[in-house]
Amino acid sequence: MRADAVRSVLVVDDDRRFAETLARALGRRGWTAYVAHDVAAALAAADKESLDAAVVDLRLGEEDGLGLIAPLLATGPKMRILVLTGYASIATAVKAIKLGADDYLAKPVTASAVADALLRGEKPTSAAPAPAPEPMSPRRLEWEHIHRVLAEHAGNISATARTLKMHRRTLQRKLGKKPLLG
Repeated sequence: MRADAVRSVLVVDDDRRFAETLARALGRRGWTAYVAHDVAAALAAADKESLDAAVVDLRLGEEDGLGLIAPLLATGPKMRILVLTGYASIATAVKAIKLGADDYLAKPVTASAVADALLRGEKPTSAAPAPAPEPMSPRRLEWEHIHRVLAEHAGNISATARTLKMHRRTLQRKLGKKPLLG
C-alpha cells in the first residue's frame, strides 16, 4: 500500500466515545474509518469492507479483543493490527504479537500515535539506529513478572505465590499496588 493511497481502518472499542473520536481523527489523517463496539460487529464489518488495518481494544466489555486477531487476519492476511489497552503488561503484549498483531499501545493514546503505529510497517527504515529504550526499573520488572506468572496460573493467587516462593498475603499486597512507570 502506498503512503498516499486511501487507507481503510476498523476501530473496535467498547468505549463508544473513544471509538468515534479516534475514527474521526483518523479520517482527518486520510483514513476511511469504520467503527465496531463488539466482536460480532467487528467480524461483520471485516467481511463487508476491504480493510487495510484494524485497531482493536484488548477488552471489549466481557469479550477478549485478542480473539479478533486471527479472524481479522483471515479476511486479509496483509492487514495491520494494532492492539490498544488500558491494562498494558508485557505478558499481554507478547501474547498479542504472537497471535499476529503488528503493534501494541497502552491507553491513553493520541490519534497521531495510532496513525504512526499503523503506518510503521510501510515507512522505509532509516540508516540511523533507533535510540535505545530506557530500561525498566527493578520494581516495574518485578510487577511485570508477577503479572505474567499470575496469568500463567489463570489468576490463582495461591499457585502464583507458591511459584514465586512468596507468602500469599505479600503477593496480594503487591497486586494491590498500581503499576510503576519506568
